[in-house]
Amino acid sequence: MSEEERGPRVVAGVSGSPGSLAALRSRAAAEARRRGAELLVVIAWEPPGGDFAHRSALGPLPTATLRLDAGRRLLAALDAAFGDAGPGVPHQGLVVRGTPGQALVETADRADDLLVVDPGYRGRLHRWLFPSVARYCLAHAVCPVLALPPSPLSRELASVHRRIRLWLPLDARELTEDRS
Repeated sequence: MSEEERGPRVVAGVSGSPGSLAALRSRAAAEARRRGAELLVVIAWEPPGGDFAHRSALGPLPTATLRLDAGRRLLAALDAAFGDAGPGVPHQGLVVRGTPGQALVETADRADDLLVVDPGYRGRLHRWLFPSVARYCLAHAVCPVLALPPSPLSRELASVHRRIRLWLPLDARELTEDRS
C-alpha cells in the first residue's frame, strides 16, 4: 500500500504513567475519532543501561525477553486506558526499540500524522537527569505535535509520592479540598 493510500494516523506514546494513560484515553483516542484516523500506541524500550552496557555485560538478558516485557507493559497500558471496550477507533500497539523521543518521531514520520505526547511532571532534578520526550518530539518531528499540559494534580501527586518515599508523615486531610 502506498503512502497516499494509507489513512491519517494519530501516534501516541505510552509509558504506563498516569499522565500518559490520561493523554492516550482523553486526547489521542478523541483526536483519532475526530480525524477518522488510526491510533498507533507506541511504547519504547532499551536494554537496562543502554545498548553499550547491555553488550558489555557478563550475563545480559536476552533482547527477546526485554522486548516481550515491553509488549506486556503496552498491553497493560492499553487495558488500563480503555479496558475491554477499546478506544473505539482502529488501533495498533507498537513496541519500538530506542529512546522514547526517537521512537515516537520515527513512528510519526509523515506530515499528516499527529503526535500526542504527555510532558509529565518535570521537577528540577528529573529535568536534569532525564531529557524531555516532549521537547525532543517538538524539536524533531515532521508532523504536528500535541504536547498536553500536565494535570493540575500531578504536582500534588508527586509531592505525596515524595513524602511516602522519604517516610515523612502524611495527613490525609491535606489531600482534600476542604483543609479545615
